[in-house]
Amino acid sequence: MAVANHFELLGQDGEARAGRLTTPHGAVQTPAFMPVGTAGAMKGMHWREVRDAGTDIVLGNTYHLMLRPGAERIASLGGLQVFTGWRGPMLTDSGGFQVMSLSELRKVTEKDVTFRSHIDGTSIELSPERAIEVQRLLGSDIAMQLDECVRLPAERGDIERAMQLSLRWGERSRRAFETAPAGYMLFGIVQGGDDRELRRASARGLIDIGFHGYAVGGLAVGEPQAVMLAMIEEVMPILPLDRPRYLMGVGTPEDILEAVARGIDMFDCVMPTRNGRHGMAFTRFGQINLRNARHADDPRPLDEQSAWPSTCDISRAYLHHLVRSGETLGAMLLSEINIAYYQHLMRGIRHAIAQGNFADFRERTLAGWAQGDIAPR
Repeated sequence: MAVANHFELLGQDGEARAGRLTTPHGAVQTPAFMPVGTAGAMKGMHWREVRDAGTDIVLGNTYHLMLRPGAERIASLGGLQVFTGWRGPMLTDSGGFQVMSLSELRKVTEKDVTFRSHIDGTSIELSPERAIEVQRLLGSDIAMQLDECVRLPAERGDIERAMQLSLRWGERSRRAFETAPAGYMLFGIVQGGDDRELRRASARGLIDIGFHGYAVGGLAVGEPQAVMLAMIEEVMPILPLDRPRYLMGVGTPEDILEAVARGIDMFDCVMPTRNGRHGMAFTRFGQINLRNARHADDPRPLDEQSAWPSTCDISRAYLHHLVRSGETLGAMLLSEINIAYYQHLMRGIRHAIAQGNFADFRERTLAGWAQGDIAPR
């Protein structure tokens, strides 16, 4: 496969990078956060709100979409963008992470992974070739190789076996992707758990295969943040400078800030919408738990300086009422607020890198979060 370069590095400040990723459905400014639309929908939000918040690209899940409504059906209806109404870039994961979570329902062999559908118990075979076929049918701008992810902590032997299998599956995924139309991309996934040597070996093996971009997978699966950051530091010097780097399934705003400082370009996580459904708001003061009784009589907005209407026009008291009453509107508003905050953070990061003051921005942002949920004066 001739590997075309769809990524342009626009600026760098220390290890932090700003760039532009060009896809068939539009450009993505990096560092970028991808909200997760697991089954082709953003829980509690309309695509219009996702786009208005500043989102360039979203993530869909191969495992869930292949089970329901089915990749072939989505293809017959015009692909993910037409089917869902999100007309911008989409990345789809390969399904490997979800298969990991089905440890009691799956069997991994050299050929493929066989698992039982969590919906109806049907036996499903997912090989590297089928994972690519499904993602091609979905029409995703960026596809991921099939890999095996190991939950940490784990024995080194188990981590090494999964890493080596992922490399062999990466080679098969690359070959299966060779006939993809121009402009579409395939990312390899660095595995190796919390072992520095295995992480380096995985990164070098993937580079030898050749991908449009490189993801760091198998992190944020039970290990401390310090271990996650150490693994990022281990592989960043190895990965090509002219390819995007994606940290899968991460994470908190602090995780993102620290990973950007180490050279990561792309992120995804369910946290903004999931936490929103549980009454939590992300703000420049850190997380605010709207379930707490202290907010019941608080007329202040979450952040009077926010440019996002739902953040500055709605009182904490009303949000508290909605959350405690179990009103769907509360989950919707907090999901919207959280996605908007994440994209605000990414814009701030990109601007700081362009201005050469990322270190100052990082320090100020961390100091703001350290204030916590400031009480009314």
